[in-house]
Amino acid sequence: MATIVAEHIGRLFISLQQIRQVPRMLTEATPSMPTTVRDLDVPVYIRDAHISSGYRQLHQNWRYYFLSLFQRHNETLNVWTHLVAFLIILAKSSDLAETVDFVNDSHAWPLLILLISSLTYTGFSVIAHLLGSKSELCHFTFYFLDYVGVAQYQYGSAVAHFYYAIDASMHSFVKGIFMPAASVLSCLSFVGCCYGKYHNSQTWLRKLGHVAPSALAYAWDISPVVKRLIVGSAASNDPALVFHFGQVAFFLSSAIFYTFPILEKCFPGRCNFFSQSHQIFHIFLSCTTLCQIHASYLDYVGRSELYLSLHASGQAAFYVQLYAVTLVVCVLIGSIMLRKLRNVLDVKPKCM
Repeated sequence: MATIVAEHIGRLFISLQQIRQVPRMLTEATPSMPTTVRDLDVPVYIRDAHISSGYRQLHQNWRYYFLSLFQRHNETLNVWTHLVAFLIILAKSSDLAETVDFVNDSHAWPLLILLISSLTYTGFSVIAHLLGSKSELCHFTFYFLDYVGVAQYQYGSAVAHFYYAIDASMHSFVKGIFMPAASVLSCLSFVGCCYGKYHNSQTWLRKLGHVAPSALAYAWDISPVVKRLIVGSAASNDPALVFHFGQVAFFLSSAIFYTFPILEKCFPGRCNFFSQSHQIFHIFLSCTTLCQIHASYLDYVGRSELYLSLHASGQAAFYVQLYAVTLVVCVLIGSIMLRKLRNVLDVKPKCM
């Protein structure tokens, strides 16, 4: 018996030794990568407050930026946090597709919109953080794409909450305006994020553009859930409530870390790679989305009698069309802003 245990321990030790060699093997297998640079060596648009080093060099070939997925720089964990979230949501979507008829059941379409928008915003975030250092124009292009993902995720959240989480009394007051207003607020949020990104060097303008419209959109989108949590807090037989509470708690936590770079200010120069507030924001936001998806699925299964009585036949198809319109409008606005921005970048100095 002792011999068998010793053999297993020996194999485990060998396996651990092999695992420890993986980073070195990856480094040897990939071509040498240009070193990262300090904040003064990159344009002001690309700098993040309180992040002084770890920036990737601009104007390298595309292969460099794709391979930087495995390089240590100040965007590495921002990429991986949402890449992992994307894969988890993709697996969750695959599981739900086995039990939910997304093709023939129109009442499942709001849940499908939520899944698609969740995959889109995490995927676009990965692209922005991974490829945004290619050039100034690429930086704005990919981050505007990221904001498109944020806007359509806001719409996806609104339609899921309005369709499955709302109660009859609130529905009677907002049924004609809730989703059109959610669409408009999503577009305003997109414009605010783009405006804030352009004024990246002016922290208060950037935060105002990012936070104010998004906060207004969130307050509107989450209102059916908040009312339900207040009214139904004593309902112990509603399994979705704990996940709705979780999504609100996680989102508010993420908003704190997004708005206030707490860790970077407390530990200046020590958060260039790890423990950035934006990384924690990504984690909390991913947890928000996972709670939201599960809560919406539980509502889809358990509240069918209510939402069938509230939403007329064909309304789900209208919300799908409105989702497409919202997405197209954001893309068009972003294209116009990028066209004007291109002219501005041509006359600005490359480094400030």
